[in-house]
Amino acid sequence: MCGIYGFTTKYHHNEKAEILKQMGQTLRHRGPDQSGKYVVSDIALGIERLSILDLEKGDQPIFSNDGNFVIVHNGEVYNYREIRDKLQGLGYSFRSDTDTEVIVNLYQYKGLECLYDLNGMFSFAIYDIANNKLIIARDRFGIKPLYYLNNKSEFIFSSELKGLLAHPHVNPTISADAIDLYLTMEYVPAPFTIYKEIKKLEQGHYLLWSREGLERRKWYEYSYQPKNFLKSDREYVEKLDHLIASSVKLRTGSDVPLGSFLSGGLDSSLITYYLSKSVDIPLKTFNIAFEDSSFDESKYANIVGRHLGTDHNSEVFSASKMLDILPSVWGMMDEPFADASLLPTFLLSHFTRSRVTVALSGDGGDEVFAGYPTYLAHKLAKWIPDWTIPFIKYGSNCLPVNFNNISFDFKAKQFSKGLGHNPALRHQYWLGSFDNGEKMQGYTNSFNDQLSGHKNLENILEDYMAENTTGNGWESHLYQDMRFLLQDDMLVKVDRSSMANSLEVRVPYLDHNIVEFMASVPSEGKYRLATSKYLLKSLGKKYLPENIVNRSKKGFGIPIANWFCTSLKDRLEEIVQNPNSFINSVFEKKYTSNLMKSHLERKKDNRKLLWTLFVLENWHRTHNNII
Repeated sequence: MCGIYGFTTKYHHNEKAEILKQMGQTLRHRGPDQSGKYVVSDIALGIERLSILDLEKGDQPIFSNDGNFVIVHNGEVYNYREIRDKLQGLGYSFRSDTDTEVIVNLYQYKGLECLYDLNGMFSFAIYDIANNKLIIARDRFGIKPLYYLNNKSEFIFSSELKGLLAHPHVNPTISADAIDLYLTMEYVPAPFTIYKEIKKLEQGHYLLWSREGLERRKWYEYSYQPKNFLKSDREYVEKLDHLIASSVKLRTGSDVPLGSFLSGGLDSSLITYYLSKSVDIPLKTFNIAFEDSSFDESKYANIVGRHLGTDHNSEVFSASKMLDILPSVWGMMDEPFADASLLPTFLLSHFTRSRVTVALSGDGGDEVFAGYPTYLAHKLAKWIPDWTIPFIKYGSNCLPVNFNNISFDFKAKQFSKGLGHNPALRHQYWLGSFDNGEKMQGYTNSFNDQLSGHKNLENILEDYMAENTTGNGWESHLYQDMRFLLQDDMLVKVDRSSMANSLEVRVPYLDHNIVEFMASVPSEGKYRLATSKYLLKSLGKKYLPENIVNRSKKGFGIPIANWFCTSLKDRLEEIVQNPNSFINSVFEKKYTSNLMKSHLERKKDNRKLLWTLFVLENWHRTHNNII
């Protein structure tokens, strides 16, 4: 796990080396063990390496056998030993036991076709020395990040935005359209970033740079059709059992200590079960607890830990710890990012890194196996007559406010908020923050004038959902979540939190063999009637206690609603009441004041809206940006 960066240039050698140094310093947290550079007339490549495999001989950049290709690589390819054996049979030699050296030699042998052989999480850059070409690729599901800027004079890339911003010729401007997307989605979706000039490389894509220009191409897609019909549920469960066991085993390769995140939910508990069977000593597991019982899952993590005999470790995420880590969180947040579970994930990563260097997690389970209640909500919504929607919205808004985690009134109000919209837009409203009506009600005229239109979200959904290959009702939202929520929220949260603490996190559920199998499973194998994750729960019953498998979904939320009335109240009031606040250039001050006032008086639960604004303001202040 590392940070990679580089640029194409005609600068003098010393200038290139100094720019690389500046870019690398911003990414040192991703790889504190080794800094490497490759500088020639047309290109400069850099790497900040976190040593996981072959600690002594794995330094990067690494050259291919013929010396024609050089690579910098972020991530892990788990099946690299199998590939290396095949290459050795073809006469290739290796000086290290690293996946990076395997990738560059596989590229020498197969070119871009090598991507299909790789099982893992990665972003890498390979420079073709003889042809003066640069190839940059990102893994199938976007587990590892890649940002880039391309203009007439140069191409620049980095694992994080801060690496690009360290380049002296990068002076980007904030995108009002990106802010508009963020305010609804709670993140800026790929290929966009918060800056007009900078892009994210999307999942399953690669870039080809040469002096003739830049090409962006998609190399990976999977399909929800046709369906794979087996004879019985038992056969599906047996197949899934084998796939997950194989995926976890493949992800145990490490020359440093390894552990597991354990929330006490089904996803992480199953990963912990398989991992515990692959180690000789008690597995170290890690959990975050909360003082507020409606958010706390630690008792379930303790149950699983005892059941599996792990060396379980837990830390309480309190309001005081939240305040302590906020400066670090704002600093690592290159873009505004309003998933509040970023905070406990950051603390969990910090806590875990004090004991191990690699951890496995259950991320991806909800998107792959259909765990979100929104999928059931879509089934219900299609039966609701349009004429009843105003009455449902009125009734939900009359419910008493409850600041507990996923309270009934919160779910009812979010559900009614999405009604009356097309399914793709409805899905984003259920998951996100501001809807278009709320934004148009509050935007200042000056901000409104900067927008290219009022249908940014509708346009991106139309563009990217056109790629979806389901053709089957609510399953289209699995694709939607894989494309947006997983790539730009869940995986970003884990990557930034873990890498800020120099911790590598591996996600076994995103093995492409599992994803492709579950996509082929009939929809009732994912969400049968009102039972989410039907097949995964059926598998879980073989290895885990019943009260772990069938307990209701809690999520990794934090008590933001209450904290805005207590620990964060002063900070919130200062931001909202300050006429010079950035958020008050986006929204009318009267509008933001009313949002805060109604929340503090507990007349409305505006936790999501206020947190989205709170994050935007703190991001802007920390990074000294001006719109």
